[in-house]
Amino acid sequence: MPVDLHPRLSLSQASTIGWPIERDLDLWTSLGIRDVALLQRKLEADGDVARAVARVRATPGLRVDNLAVGDSFELANPGQWERGRDRLRACLGTAAALGCECVVVTTGAPAGLSWEEAADALDTAIAPVVAEARAQGCSLAVENTNSLRLDISFATTLRDTCDLARRLGIGVCMEVNNAFAERGLGETIRRNVDLLRIVQVNDFVVGTLQTPDRAVPGDGDIPLGRVIGLLLRAGYRGPFELEIVGPRIEAEGYAPAVRRGLEHVGALLSDLGA
Repeated sequence: MPVDLHPRLSLSQASTIGWPIERDLDLWTSLGIRDVALLQRKLEADGDVARAVARVRATPGLRVDNLAVGDSFELANPGQWERGRDRLRACLGTAAALGCECVVVTTGAPAGLSWEEAADALDTAIAPVVAEARAQGCSLAVENTNSLRLDISFATTLRDTCDLARRLGIGVCMEVNNAFAERGLGETIRRNVDLLRIVQVNDFVVGTLQTPDRAVPGDGDIPLGRVIGLLLRAGYRGPFELEIVGPRIEAEGYAPAVRRGLEHVGALLSDLGA
């Protein structure tokens, strides 16, 4: 049965991480989902990216908001950077085929570099692709990640991620789970709302000691109403993307967890006048 979807809601393919794309498409159709975010690795897992893209494009009324790639660069290894650029270029091609205008990245591991050294390395590594994406009419957005995941990123606060993105000339994918407890969050959002391309929404149960272990919105301790209110008052006009992943979601089952998450966030957005 379809969900009464708020028009600013989208669903990340990460929320059904263990399913093949055929089951994703069935769920999206049954729930009436119109906006989705895709994962490059799930398209690749299909065995034929072009075939997976064709399946998505053949689904009536479906729009791809962004394509998440993850990290492409070994920041301490300049000899790898051109291969990393080529991977991002391939993802830009996939995004173009999907009619998608945003590719989400993480920075890559610092691997012994200081924060400043890692930022310098990423700036040099990614600059050619930033220019190529802009010429294509596509944007790149960097995500703020969990501080336990230094294997994929050194940008672990929203404030640092915004500073980095402004330096690189790209946008930001704000992951609420990794930012809600930051000092001065409202100020960071107000000063950088022009950079925010996507806001990923989920929940967190205080006392959780592993990652990823996200909860369905409403089941945890993130003050989602307050955080979403900060975003709306700052003038954020982009999508709110449900991205739930981890053992709680696996235990409940993807379909009921996704339904509850969409309903809860949609109600919050309506109550807050989004």
